[in-house]
Amino acid sequence: MQRHWTSIRAIWWFTALFAALSVVSTAIGHSSLATSLNENQILYLSSTTGQVIAAIYGLTLTGFIFFRNELSREELEDETLTEAVEALKARYFALLVFITILVLGTVFLANLAIAREAEGPSFGNAVIINVGQSAFLTSLLAIAYFVFDVIAPKRIQKESQRLQDQVDPSRSDHEKGSLEGFLRNYNQIEALLNAAGELYQKATTSSIDRSRSRYMSNMRLAEILLRSHKIDRSLFDQLRELVTLRNSIIHGAEPIVSQQAVRMSAGVLERLRFALRYIGEEQ
Repeated sequence: MQRHWTSIRAIWWFTALFAALSVVSTAIGHSSLATSLNENQILYLSSTTGQVIAAIYGLTLTGFIFFRNELSREELEDETLTEAVEALKARYFALLVFITILVLGTVFLANLAIAREAEGPSFGNAVIINVGQSAFLTSLLAIAYFVFDVIAPKRIQKESQRLQDQVDPSRSDHEKGSLEGFLRNYNQIEALLNAAGELYQKATTSSIDRSRSRYMSNMRLAEILLRSHKIDRSLFDQLRELVTLRNSIIHGAEPIVSQQAVRMSAGVLERLRFALRYIGEEQ
């Protein structure tokens, strides 16, 4: 939940904005400040609203597809970007789903306003028109926010900082740990994972397949060990947190760790060393 807090907060803000605009515009529509529209104006306004928002949404979706492919390419080239890129993808997906719902609602209300216009002026028609225009404005603002969020500079660095805040929130306390000690423990953990990965590849692939296979990431190696019952779930979760923390530091987060993170890395190192002590004999 903390990881996706940015997108959830934005969604709540836009939902509140849509509700406020709908209430205010409907209230104004039934006051002396209301602007009277004839049938042609209402039909033209509703038709244009649906066409414009659909066109903008289509362009936004097309651009995002190309951008998402670029993120996937960066992730493929550098496995230390996996956590940050996946978090960005999850955030963008949540925002895109919300925008899609807004756009569909806008188009539906625009079509409904056109379909009901033959009935003449009524309270229901006024509500539909005002709520539809509120949805249209909210959709435009949400799309603008989404676009600027996607193209924001240093997005990987900012997402890495968020991940570090999630994994190691106590690093800003008075009890700061040794970054050198943390990295030393992590490098030993990585060496153990790589050694176990080499033994796994020797046992499951031919020499030709090994020469063609890609380097497996630390998380992939930990996942293999979990599925083969070499490590338990708690150790796997701690490995995932350590990998996330180390990768976030590499990609722009503060080079600071808490004493708790250093102790956890030392404990994970000992547990992993104990869990893999017989793996060579088994292979």
